[in-house]
Amino acid sequence: MIPSRAEHVHSAALGSRKERALWAAAVAAVVVLGYLLVLSVDPRFFYIDDTESGAVPNWLQLGRIMREGQFPSLVLDQWMSGNYPVEGQGGLWNPVQMAINYLSPSIDNLALLATGVKLGFSIVLAWGVYRVALAYGSRPSWAAVAGASAPFVGFTLFFENTSWVTALIGTAWIMNAWASSVSYARGRSGPIMPFVFLYLAISVGYVHAAVMAGVVVGSVAIGEWVFQRQWRPALRVAGVGIAAASCGAITFLPGVLTSSVTWRSGEEGTFNDNFLTAPWSETLTASIPTSVTSIESWSGETTASPVTYIAWFLVPALAFVAWRRVPAALRELTAPLILLVFALVFTAGPSDIGPIRWPARILPFVAIVALILVATLVSRYGTLDKLRPRLLAASLLTVILVLRAGSSGPELFGRHVASGLLIAAFGAVALFLAHRFSTRATAALLLLTIAPVAMYQVAAYDPPFAKWWLPTTQSEARSEFPQWEGETLQLGSRTLTETSADSADDPRLPWHSQVYGNSAKVLGLDYVNAYTPVGYLDFANLLCLQHEGSTCPDAFRRLFQVEIYTGKTYADLMRLDRVVLQENQYPLANSQPAPPGWKWVTPPTAEAERQTYVLERIDGLIPEDIGRVVATVDATAVPQSSSANSEKVNVSSPTGGSVVFARLAWPGYSATLNGEPLQTKGLGDIFLYVDLPAGTDNADLSMSFRPPGQRLGLVGVAGGVLLLAVLVVFDLRRRRPRRAGDGLSVENITEPEASDRISSADSR
Repeated sequence: MIPSRAEHVHSAALGSRKERALWAAAVAAVVVLGYLLVLSVDPRFFYIDDTESGAVPNWLQLGRIMREGQFPSLVLDQWMSGNYPVEGQGGLWNPVQMAINYLSPSIDNLALLATGVKLGFSIVLAWGVYRVALAYGSRPSWAAVAGASAPFVGFTLFFENTSWVTALIGTAWIMNAWASSVSYARGRSGPIMPFVFLYLAISVGYVHAAVMAGVVVGSVAIGEWVFQRQWRPALRVAGVGIAAASCGAITFLPGVLTSSVTWRSGEEGTFNDNFLTAPWSETLTASIPTSVTSIESWSGETTASPVTYIAWFLVPALAFVAWRRVPAALRELTAPLILLVFALVFTAGPSDIGPIRWPARILPFVAIVALILVATLVSRYGTLDKLRPRLLAASLLTVILVLRAGSSGPELFGRHVASGLLIAAFGAVALFLAHRFSTRATAALLLLTIAPVAMYQVAAYDPPFAKWWLPTTQSEARSEFPQWEGETLQLGSRTLTETSADSADDPRLPWHSQVYGNSAKVLGLDYVNAYTPVGYLDFANLLCLQHEGSTCPDAFRRLFQVEIYTGKTYADLMRLDRVVLQENQYPLANSQPAPPGWKWVTPPTAEAERQTYVLERIDGLIPEDIGRVVATVDATAVPQSSSANSEKVNVSSPTGGSVVFARLAWPGYSATLNGEPLQTKGLGDIFLYVDLPAGTDNADLSMSFRPPGQRLGLVGVAGGVLLLAVLVVFDLRRRRPRRAGDGLSVENITEPEASDRISSADSR
């Protein structure tokens, strides 16, 4: 088969394998440079808020559990924060995330750990965007510009790179899944790689990533059906998406089937309070690096960070596209256009759709798809023909951008004007390079500007999240903190502490005496207080316990009040060994009598003595080998064995009674009495217990926990793998009779303009 002229032309546009590899290396180099420049301005930029207080400590604890030879499930002493299958974002079924978890305890410097993981996934994200742009016919140089820009678009830089690391990871996998799905649909590769990337995106446990993985699969399936005018490619893409979703369902089933007892029941329905919604007009600031946004977030009704920024060249570049020739490519670009429309509609609101909230989380997809489309259009249809009107159009677009930026941040209008002038200046240089040398020179200039812009933004603007100033190393965190033994509950509020200090050495910081978020996991101590996005509603209400471990002032009274049925206090039902009271919330607490069975003790460090009061049991620590039975009513119970997921007890109850456990009544528990099923219940809808029938004598009571939906999830995994195997077989059969080079590919299915230099001859 002799390739047509169009195939030769487009192969030249795509470049050789060596050229694509060199531009891919340039993408990685720009991302690394961007990180280094950002770190030179703010060494903690990649280790703040949810990253320092939630994600990294989670990696440490899950890694320790794995190193003990166990699969993470329940951590009983953490109560409502200790159900990891329900939490989801631990990535329990994601092999890459579990590898990160396993390695994390060996790394003392947690800021370095977080930065390294984020850098790695930023490169994966950039390469994924680069691959997608190539798949739609962009030259490697322009695809590299899109890819290298992706980790530094505003929302990704200021939200995901700072705090929401799981979102960054999910997006990185999705972009590579998109590229591999297009390749699979066009016969250039098989189903394994799109399946792997889709599964990794879903199983990371971030619900928005799972949603967007599905949207990308649907968009690619529809797009390839429209483009190729054949249903088989679309069906193949849909099939691999179904296989990945079937395997990934095990990540979310426990959370969905447990939602009735959590904060995420979805009972609130759909509503809009404008929190983290992004009106479409915000896209008119996409090329102004200094623009702040009207998006409401934790910083107030406006977010004083350039979170809607995409790239300074993005919007002005539209003036240099030969738009009359673009309709010929619209069929091929159906998928990114569908995805862009979906993302714009979704980010505009409502703010809450059941358990799915804060639609601005999808802004990175708006930015990434826009980068891919512009890079592809400029690469294929860029022109300097009729230069004067195009310069006028680019100037008008820049003026509009500056004016729109001024409406969101009028106090920064001088910065916006300066940005507009710099855009004009660098734009002129880019046009000169394109005319005098080649588009590769232009792309190289754009690549060189990405990292300095990110550096300026980090230097000039604060993220919408507060730094907690937690210790950056495990050894520092443990060095001055009391090494408590047994189970501890802290009563206090983070709002009464100084966690927004000027530096990590500020003496007002509470981290040598108090824990919030997941900081106790760094210490390796057994605290009830930990971060949770899902909670356990009735337990949280009992102690007015918040998502990051804070409590209200009434929590002390509630903790030591007597539960009527058992006659025990809630502190006893929880098997607490110690209660730490924040001095700011309970001033002079130790001047009051201690509750019965408890005593005030002096904290072992000066900082802990200054900031806290401590109650411990008069009789000392509760032995660890007596199981989790904490109360019996008209019954006797002798513990036989106990583990995180099971309990065996010898019980007797002549007239019928109850056995209560120091366990939350999570859905998923089952019980048997001498091998016969026994119903499990929740005392106050909180503490797990069972009722024993009258006449029970020396019987074996067995309790076990299995996350709800796990069996169904394993069936789904088997079904997904089977479907993947079928797709692999069909793909091998489809390829076998075909000659090399006959596969439907981007080289022989599109005919973009392929000249390397933009000049007046590029367009007629």
